[in-house]
Amino acid sequence: MSSNDIQMLKRIYRSFNARDIDGVLVVLSDDVSWANGMDGGHVHGREAVRDYWTRQWAVVRPHVEPVAFEKKEDGAVAVEVIQSVFDLDGQPLEGQTHGLKDKTVTHIFHIQGDKIVRFDIKDAL
Repeated sequence: MSSNDIQMLKRIYRSFNARDIDGVLVVLSDDVSWANGMDGGHVHGREAVRDYWTRQWAVVRPHVEPVAFEKKEDGAVAVEVIQSVFDLDGQPLEGQTHGLKDKTVTHIFHIQGDKIVRFDIKDAL
């Protein structure tokens, strides 16, 4: 795991939290496979990620804070994040039916060159 990878991932989290979709999409491969934290499964391609986040941000205000980075045996980068999810008024969620909630999760990034080709979410144990 290079320092460039860590800096890129930190920029992605800042962009995501600022709702700067284009700031994230620029480092995704054209055919990226991106975990869908709301509905399960993955979305494929940059525009599908844009659509997913646009839909997500229409119902909740998520915030993710990276706290640790680790290189995995397969070369992927695991990032432990604290995920906080608020309603559109900035209040804590109550009675939601989607899979998003406050918790610590691990984000797994597969990077080739300077692009992210796959993103997965693993719930912390």
